[in-house]
This record gives sequence, C-alpha cells and structure tokens, in this order.
Amino acid sequence: MNGMKTKCGTKGTEKWTGYHMKRKLIPYLFVAPAMLVLIAFKVLPICVSIHGSLFKVGARNIRHFVGLQNFINLFQDNIFYISLKNTIVFNLMTTPVEICFAFILAAVFNQNLPGIKVFRTIFYIPVCISMAMATTVWALMMNPYQGLLNTFLGYFGIGWQGFLTDPGQALGCIMMIAAWKTIPYWMMFMLAGMQSIPESVYEAARIDGASTIKSIFKITIPLMKNTFGFVVISNSIQNLLLFAPMYIQTNGGPKNATNVLMLEAYKSAYSYNNMGRSYAIVVILIVVSILFLNAQNKFFKIVD
Repeated sequence: MNGMKTKCGTKGTEKWTGYHMKRKLIPYLFVAPAMLVLIAFKVLPICVSIHGSLFKVGARNIRHFVGLQNFINLFQDNIFYISLKNTIVFNLMTTPVEICFAFILAAVFNQNLPGIKVFRTIFYIPVCISMAMATTVWALMMNPYQGLLNTFLGYFGIGWQGFLTDPGQALGCIMMIAAWKTIPYWMMFMLAGMQSIPESVYEAARIDGASTIKSIFKITIPLMKNTFGFVVISNSIQNLLLFAPMYIQTNGGPKNATNVLMLEAYKSAYSYNNMGRSYAIVVILIVVSILFLNAQNKFFKIVD
C-alpha cells in the first residue's frame, strides 16, 4: 500500500510539475513571433553591418579583411564630418520642435468641443501621405522660380528665396517637411497620454484654484513622463535614420548641406560601390543613436 501511495504521489507531482512548466512556457510562445521578427530585422542587420565594416569588397566581389581601415578612412574624410554634423543638427533642431508642437496640438484637441473629431482627422492627414509624395509636393511649392511659396511671400514684400537650392536654407526646409509630416503622428500619442489622466485630478486642482497653465506644468506634463520618454526616444531614432527627403529632392546637396549619415551610407553602397564604407557609416550611426538614447534616458531619470 505504501508503494502504491508513493507511486501515486510521484505521478501526481510529475503531472503538476509538467502542467506548471507548460504554464510558464505559454507567455514565451506568444512573445516568440515578435522576438523572431526583432532578431531578423533588427539584431541580425546590426551584426551584418558590424561584420561587413571590417571587410573591403574588391574586384569580382571578393572580400578582403581590412580590420578598422574603413573607420580610419572615414575619420580622414571631410564629407563624413559634414554628414555627421548635419545628422546631429537635424536631430537636435527637429526633435524638440516636433515634440513641442505635438504636445500643443494634443492639448488643443483634448478639449470637448463640437466637431473636434473632424479636426483631429484633418490634422492627421499628413501621416497618411507617403514621405516621397509629401517631399515632392513641398518641393513643387518651394520651387524658387515657379513655386507657390515665393509667390505668396512676394505679396508681403519678401524677396526671392532659394529654399532647397540654397545651402543656407536647404536643411531647414527638409526639417520643415519632416515636421509637417511627423507632428500629427506624435500628437496622437500625446493625446492618448492626456486622456489617460483621470479628470478627477484636474477637478481637484481647479477646486484648489490652480490655473490652466499651472495644471499643465504641475499635472499634465509630470503624469505624461512615460509618454514623453517614448515619444522623444522613438522620434530621435526616426530622425537619425531619415534620409528619404534628402535623397528625393537634393541628393545631399546643395554643397552637401543636406547630406546626412544615412544618405551617405546609401550613396556609398549604391553609388560608389563601397560596401565596407557603407557598413562603417551604419555602425557609427548605431553608436550615435546609442549615445542619444543614453543621454535621453539620463535626462528623464534626472527629471524623475
């Protein structure tokens, strides 16, 4: 009898252990498809870029190991420094503008006003337009000779502007196009963050005599810290990797004024047929992205 009880007890324990293990594995099964996609489209390309940056492709596509020579050549190239500067300036200028305007628009559209949903839809339309189409339309309006913007500015006595053909204005014009296209997208995240804040918090603040401006700085912004963190980091990565407007309209010109690292990597691979240089630029872009992310994480920890 004792032997039978022992066997039954062992079988019951084994069944319970097996069931418990299956319960533990179920969450990983749900996460597995996303992890596979992440590895295939994020981790693997990074590993390929790091590996490819150590080689140089010669005649007949024969690869030669050159170690860090591709990086050494980059740091001796003036075009690389111009592209790096343009990338950093573009990000530092565009990201704060997009975040600020996205927050202001979200605050406006968070009001309970008649027809507010219609206006939300209208302002979201730029997100539905492809970057290539948006860039082309804006370039037509910015045409220095036949464009709508110069004609419009002429009515106010403002002289002729070169826009995308002027080295001093080209990068700013690209920033404006990117902001116009991106602000409504981040506005929706900001709006979702605002609507997650309980109305009772604002009611208590109003009872205590807090003004609207004070409520924004003391309630809305602090309670949206996680939303701000997500939007800032995601927007920074997006701006660091953006190159479609530069490629479509200026190809990095005029005088390399809009040449960014991602565009230079693309041109190195497909125009100069120098894959080693392209991979090296991508690796440096990854490093720059990590530095930006670390700086932003430290900033949000300080704010916290």
